[in-house]
Amino acid sequence: MKRSFVLFAIAMLALLGGAADAVAADNAPVLSRIVESGTFKVGMSGTQPPFSVISKTGALIGYEVDLANILADAMGVKVEFVQKPFGELLSALEKGEIDAIMSGMTMTPKRNLKAAFVGPYIVSGKSILTKSATLAALEEAEDIDRSTITIAALKGSTSEKFVQNVLEKTTYVPVDDYDAGVQMVIDGKADALVADFPICALSQMRFPDAGLVSLAEPMTIEPIGIALAPGDSLLVNMVSNYLGALEGIGLLDALEKKWFEDGGWLIQLP
Repeated sequence: MKRSFVLFAIAMLALLGGAADAVAADNAPVLSRIVESGTFKVGMSGTQPPFSVISKTGALIGYEVDLANILADAMGVKVEFVQKPFGELLSALEKGEIDAIMSGMTMTPKRNLKAAFVGPYIVSGKSILTKSATLAALEEAEDIDRSTITIAALKGSTSEKFVQNVLEKTTYVPVDDYDAGVQMVIDGKADALVADFPICALSQMRFPDAGLVSLAEPMTIEPIGIALAPGDSLLVNMVSNYLGALEGIGLLDALEKKWFEDGGWLIQLP
């Protein structure tokens, strides 16, 4: 993505955020804290490529890393990335340890009881990563629901709920990050990993000699968005306006192409 395009996007978004300095702390406690501290704390796992991942140089990279940096620049503050296991992110948001979650998080009613969501900025869906051509050829999720099959999924994710609710007969193994789940499939310790469709496709690209295959189409449709601390409608309004502007000028499409379609960034991975 050209730097000039990103700078243009930041300048456009900054126009939307000019009124933030006048916000009273009692009406917008989180937004006021962000402005006063000069820091926007964004929680993410760092283990969910292409959303976020650690490069071979130790840097945090990914779709959501770029998006968070653009939002922080537009707000006139610095972004501070707080890495936590995916299953601990909502709790951290509730405790005020972070201001937002950007970690491939699906917007669900249950999560919306704990956080305000803005988006979606991308739409995904559930798929499976497997070494079995037979499993990858199945068209219905129920066809995978057998007692002889072992399934891995990310702990605390909608993939975990999908396995527990739809694939009840399978043996479920929770994992703390996607790398562990992918490795289980490669080593034959799990028949399949249930994960977001782009993560399954990316894993095939990362390990071309491992014999990995996935579904041709996702089994579900899931909107991915930004989770924000509840009780701050002005912060929600501002971030919503920013995302609308990003979509309007085509930056979300550019980010999606860079991280989900091109694949040139894969050389940065260990």
